[in-house]
Amino acid sequence: MLTTLATLAGLALAQQTDTTVPVRAGARLEVNNFGGDITVKTWSKSAVRIAASHSSRDHITIEASDQVVRVKSEGRGGPSHVVDYDFTVPAAMALSLSGVYTDISVEGSEGEITAETVQGTVKVSGGAGNVSLKSVQGDVTLEKAHGRIDLSSVNETITASQISGDLSAETVNGDISLVQIESANAEANTVNGDVVYDGTIKDGGRYRFSTHDGDLRVSVPDKSNVSVSVSTFNGDFSACFPIQLTSSKTKHRFGFTIGSGSARLEVESFDGDIRLCRPGQLSKDKERDKDHDQDHDQDQEEE
Repeated sequence: MLTTLATLAGLALAQQTDTTVPVRAGARLEVNNFGGDITVKTWSKSAVRIAASHSSRDHITIEASDQVVRVKSEGRGGPSHVVDYDFTVPAAMALSLSGVYTDISVEGSEGEITAETVQGTVKVSGGAGNVSLKSVQGDVTLEKAHGRIDLSSVNETITASQISGDLSAETVNGDISLVQIESANAEANTVNGDVVYDGTIKDGGRYRFSTHDGDLRVSVPDKSNVSVSVSTFNGDFSACFPIQLTSSKTKHRFGFTIGSGSARLEVESFDGDIRLCRPGQLSKDKERDKDHDQDHDQDQEEE
């Protein structure tokens, strides 16, 4: 009986939708999915290919105009079940992707991207202009993007690399890693997690990194011109290069200036250590800490 039900369920899920619609330059793709994957890749054609795997109980609706291609699914008498989408779009096409129980993946985009999910991961390679990636219960990963970047999660990590432009990253229970960043305006905030920033400090730039329960590691390139403000209540501060304090309101708050101090860097951790290093040294510190933790765990096991 169980085998028969499983077979019937498998047959119900074995439906395919596969169609291609022409699009004009400047058109946007909008997709809303309740459950299942949204995968987007690019090609050189002026068309959008929509391939979907879904239950026979679900119907895929495609609305296409000069401005937008809108894709959604409907079930019989209610919301759709699991639908896995595979899209192939022009590289410059703007994307608006959303879901509930949905993993979202984009590769090779050269356009604006908005991707939001509740329970799922968001992983994007590419993007230009406004790029906004958000998840509640899932990791958010972005690489090779430029423009105005907004990354958000609640209970998982945020990872960004090879990014240029204004950057904002925020999570509650997760680490934030920002590596190979070229920005004049970068901010990262978490409550329970570590923050790593390995990127530029540009003249006149503004940089703010904070955590409540976690460590901060921030790179300061050689010959930077930056005014640094440090705040830590129950943690240590250290730097891989010589510094000279210029102000100290309390033992928990102090500052110093490097060069002309035209940029501003604020680092704050309530219950964690803060360390400033040169670019490339942060990964070495991380590996050293990892080896130390492994040795510590091994010593405890031997005891």
